[in-house]
Amino acid sequence: MRLAFKIWLEQNGKAFGDGPCDLLQRIERTGSLRKAAAEIGMSYNQAWRLLRTLEGRLGFPLLVRQVGGAVGGGSTVTPQARRLMHSYRAFREEVADALNRLFGAHFSGEE
Repeated sequence: MRLAFKIWLEQNGKAFGDGPCDLLQRIERTGSLRKAAAEIGMSYNQAWRLLRTLEGRLGFPLLVRQVGGAVGGGSTVTPQARRLMHSYRAFREEVADALNRLFGAHFSGEE
């Protein structure tokens, strides 16, 4: 038996979790919402709508978007989004450690 869990933050509905954090990390790495969405098998429109919804719930922008042109467009993760990602990952890691300790204390030796 193993422990499995999901964790997310809510503010007027689901506002942030593993999926959005992963998407933002990919945007930060690729510089593109379209490329990041494609990497996880999500359509650009779906990813764009998700981020717009989350921005509304969180009350701050997650991306700065550059419209395409001769050199192409792109997306940059905002400083607020970067802080949120950092805090969420640190919090999630601590939660995982705590839950694994509790799981071990209550289910050690269980088959």
